[in-house]
Amino acid sequence: MNTKYLKHTLLAGVAAMGLLAGAARADDDTIKVGILHSLSGTMAISETTLKDTVLMMIDEQNKKGGLLGKKLVPVVVDPASNWPLFAEKASELLEKDHVAVIFGCWTSVSRKSVLPVIEKDDGLLFYPVQYEGEESSRNVIYTGAAPNQQAIPAVDYLMKEVKVKRWVLEGTDYVYPRTTNKILEAYLKLKGVAPEDILINYTPFGFSDWQSEVSKIKAFGSAGKKTAVVSTINGDANVPFYKELGNQKISAEDIPVVAFSVGEEELSGIDTKPLVGHLAAWNYFESIKTPENTAFIKQWHDYIKNPKRTTNDPMEAHYIGFNLWVKAVEKAGTANVDKVIDTLPGLETPNLTGGIAKVLPNHHITKPVYIGEIRDDGQFDVVWQTKGTVPGDAWSDYLPGSKDLEADWVTLKCGNYNTKTKKCAGQNY
Repeated sequence: MNTKYLKHTLLAGVAAMGLLAGAARADDDTIKVGILHSLSGTMAISETTLKDTVLMMIDEQNKKGGLLGKKLVPVVVDPASNWPLFAEKASELLEKDHVAVIFGCWTSVSRKSVLPVIEKDDGLLFYPVQYEGEESSRNVIYTGAAPNQQAIPAVDYLMKEVKVKRWVLEGTDYVYPRTTNKILEAYLKLKGVAPEDILINYTPFGFSDWQSEVSKIKAFGSAGKKTAVVSTINGDANVPFYKELGNQKISAEDIPVVAFSVGEEELSGIDTKPLVGHLAAWNYFESIKTPENTAFIKQWHDYIKNPKRTTNDPMEAHYIGFNLWVKAVEKAGTANVDKVIDTLPGLETPNLTGGIAKVLPNHHITKPVYIGEIRDDGQFDVVWQTKGTVPGDAWSDYLPGSKDLEADWVTLKCGNYNTKTKKCAGQNY
């Protein structure tokens, strides 16, 4: 048998298996939707709300008559902030429950754990949280921010508007903070920042004894140069971190902190008065006044039956992702994963801040960028924003191994195409 014929036969077999899988995932009268978020453990503080958001969106869609005339059925699992368990639960959702789509993960380590399963079983994951970039999978739609949609604009703001000269890159010890800080360190040095003016530190998930770490930050900021903290601390470690900032009387005027993983949900559990003026960089804030956001907040409060529950950026990302998935299924006329994936690039849906989110060929989306100051009620005042939306960049322009890579699942059919060698180095289709 010649090689060309063999390849054709194998591809045909794979395609047939995909169609069968797609058929299994959307039976005669229901379409199953997987929800893969930690409901216990260190990340539950952030992820439980995302589970509720997807349930709300499913409930709303079913009230409209479902999708393609079929009822959406949520399948909720709890990977319990356990990274290997994320992979096991994703495998269950795809192979046992035959879900048509998964909305889930928060940390990059959980996404990295799930990624081989999603690709092997030809699933579809909508990932709603800011991340470090350096990835583009055919089977993932990244509705959270890439570094050029959050981290880089935040550093630019601090440089230009706050005149920061010294930098503390403080993060939780896993892939997102380490890779993001690698990008930021390269970017800062490119902008002329001396190595001795950059302090990088990592602590474990759930870290609580912040006294000595915050003392180091305070000492580093006492050198006579304007200092800021860029925080990639994740999960419930943020609560004692901010409390210790207050205990040591580190105000936003002295050493401002800009956080990438602290939103309204995390601040709702602490006294925010000592934190007034500290910053967060996101693509959405609850305080932004638009008709779309007002309607979403009301829908959330009506659904959750608690007017004190806040909204936040990853919730908006799931709102966008869910609506994009619904549009893709409707346009494709099927919930079949391969057909939905092929339909997604180019689709648009309104975000909650008055703009449009568009799926790009690299499976990232367009997003506005906002810098917000913490208020004493745990909300944010927007102090800076981009003029329009920023296209998400899968590969950083500031890392030597990445600047020549391009992700394009429409024309190049590749997530990491090297523009110099003209070759695809990884997953392609």
